Amino acid sequence: MGARLEKTARRAKAACRPLSALETDRKNKALTAMARAVRSDAARILAANAKDLKAFKGADTARGRLALDPVKLSAIAASIENIAGLPDPVGRLISETVRPNGLRIRKVGVPIGAILIIYESRPNVTADCMALCLKSGNSVILKGGSEAVHSNRALYAALARAAAAEGVPAGAFGFIDAVGAGARRAVPLLLKMDQWIDLVIPRGGEGLIREVARLSRIPVIKHFKGVCHVYVDKDADLRKAAAIVLNAKVQNPAVCNAAEALLVHRDIADRFLPRIEKELTAKGVIIRRDKKAWGQEFLDLILAVRVVKDVNEAIDHIETYGSRHSDAIVTENAQTAKTFKDAVDSSCVFVNCSTRFNDGGEFGMGAEMGISTDKLHVRGPMGLEELTSYKYVVEGDGQIRQ
Repeated sequence: MGARLEKTARRAKAACRPLSALETDRKNKALTAMARAVRSDAARILAANAKDLKAFKGADTARGRLALDPVKLSAIAASIENIAGLPDPVGRLISETVRPNGLRIRKVGVPIGAILIIYESRPNVTADCMALCLKSGNSVILKGGSEAVHSNRALYAALARAAAAEGVPAGAFGFIDAVGAGARRAVPLLLKMDQWIDLVIPRGGEGLIREVARLSRIPVIKHFKGVCHVYVDKDADLRKAAAIVLNAKVQNPAVCNAAEALLVHRDIADRFLPRIEKELTAKGVIIRRDKKAWGQEFLDLILAVRVVKDVNEAIDHIETYGSRHSDAIVTENAQTAKTFKDAVDSSCVFVNCSTRFNDGGEFGMGAEMGISTDKLHVRGPMGLEELTSYKYVVEGDGQIRQ
């Protein structure tokens, strides 16, 4: 197995140079062909997904992440087409200065290199990552979960075949086709291949991400979990607040940007809590008022609720129990909003809107590679620009340093 994995990693590294030079038009044509392939191979992809679903023994929420249908496949194809329409981040001018000695210094976007994606359950991640990496000039190695192996294999085959027909270099896409014990052995081996792999992005549960971070010799971009808060201030519009809380908790409770805790200012608790708890319980939400619920990522219809004395206690709570992912305040007081925005150290801070907006598509990035709570080198949703680094290009006319 080690030799096969090394061959895949070497091929990915070798593809980096031709990929970085691939013209925007060629990349966009390949992406358009990949979107067509998802549609034309839909029956084959859905049949493969049915095999995974038949063998799946997990929870209903995880089954929902695994399941594909014609609507989801159409959304995957549309997402790839959307990426084709976005600006190419490779070669973009980030900044430019001219020094007193005449040197022209330009900072330009460049691909990161070979990226390893380790992920669970969601077959759409296969398509998102292949499309984003191609447009950003990176090669990608995909290591999906065994529970989705048939779905991932079918999507990968359709997309890679379409891209190759449009001249995308061999090795641009790698797929680790292993299940069971073989799949478990593959991950530690890949994470030691720092001479060929430039970056690792794990997507999945906290256990997977912590294990990747512990074992990897390669830089890892990650978030461990999403313990997201909504704080309803004493100066909140309670109609807005109710809508935001319901959306943040109920719309899709199994995702990392769903709210896990509601903090309410004590001055409005008697007015707001009975109303919102009634609406939440009508949607099937279980309310937890005990301290043991603080800091938990439920990924389910469960919500921790706490009454706080003011915005500063809310900030302290988020600092202590949050995960620096997505946190929101609902208030009509501009100064209180500023206090919250300035003090909360999360990848995304929201004012009078739902935490569910922490998403690459909602930010206009097209699809996303994931959401990072790290500070180096990227934070928040990872779209095309976040999948690039930069270099300085310095042009002169014979200048030498004095």
